[in-house]
Formats: sequence, structure tokens, C-alpha cells
Amino acid sequence: MSVGERVRSTTVVAVLRDGRIAMAGDGQVSVGDTVMKQGAEKVRTLSKGKVLVGFAGGAADALTLLERLEAKLETHPGNLKRAAVELARDWRTDRMLRRLEAMILVGDAGSLLLVSGNGDVIEPDDGLAAIGSGGSYALSAARAMARHTEHDPETIARESLLIASEICIYTNDSIKVVTLP
Repeated sequence: MSVGERVRSTTVVAVLRDGRIAMAGDGQVSVGDTVMKQGAEKVRTLSKGKVLVGFAGGAADALTLLERLEAKLETHPGNLKRAAVELARDWRTDRMLRRLEAMILVGDAGSLLLVSGNGDVIEPDDGLAAIGSGGSYALSAARAMARHTEHDPETIARESLLIASEICIYTNDSIKVVTLP
């Protein structure tokens, strides 16, 4: 890996439907034109298994954000939206956090949010969101399945990520899906 080569990693998609949420992430991490890892875990649970989070971008940056989000969830138990807004505010205003290059999806059985370093906290209208290199492909596939099938969130998340892996060279088919009832 040479200096200045861009690390491309991740596609994460989340589906919130009928009070259930599923989040799926692929396992590929690419540096330049080389696949460095096949089985990275980009989707996790927080808040004692009550919240799902997936990240795209630099792993160290994302893990820093996950630690901060966990602290916000402890400060605002049961209030995911408030915790996400507080994280976004800190991310945008804190000098060290401002340099972090990552995005996160966070959700529970009642809400799904995309959080960015620009201070964005976006709750999608349709309960579907995706981030990362293949995010737009996965989101398109998820929307088509959600509109035209009765599949459960886990199936939609897995299949939409699989479709993205067939299109995006930075996304593989080593898929991990995590769900909450």
C-alpha cells in the first residue's frame, strides 16, 4: 500500500419494516486495487443488544464514533434519536472528531437513522438506508424488494447486498446480517 492510496471499504444496508430491523454489511476492505480483507465485520449491536449500527469508512474512525455513540446511548437510554443528534453535533463541532472519515447507520425497532460528520441525522421515509461504496446499488435493490414483495427485513437486507456485490467492485458477497425483533 502506497501513501495516498484510498481505502475503500464497505457496503451496509438497513431495512426497518413492521417493527423489525435488519442491517447487513459485506466483508470486503480494499486498498487501491487490492482486496486486503474478505471478512470484516461492519455491523454490530450496541446498548445491550437493543441498537444496531453499521459503518462505512475508516475502521479506526468508525470505531471511535461507535464508542461515542455508546456513551450517548448511556446518557439518553431508550432515546436513539436524541443520542444520534448529540453524536452528530459533537462530530461536527469537535476539532478531533471533525477529521473522522466515516458514516454510520444506526437503528432500533422503532427508527433508522443515517448519521454523518456534516451534522446530518437523516431518517429515511421508507425505512431503508444504505452507505458505503455500493450503498446506492444496495438501496435501489432494497427499495424494489420492499415495494414489490412481502419479504422480511433480513431477506431484503441480505438480497439487496448480494445484488450490490454483483455490481460494485468494492463490495463482496461475504455478508453478515444482524436483526432485532
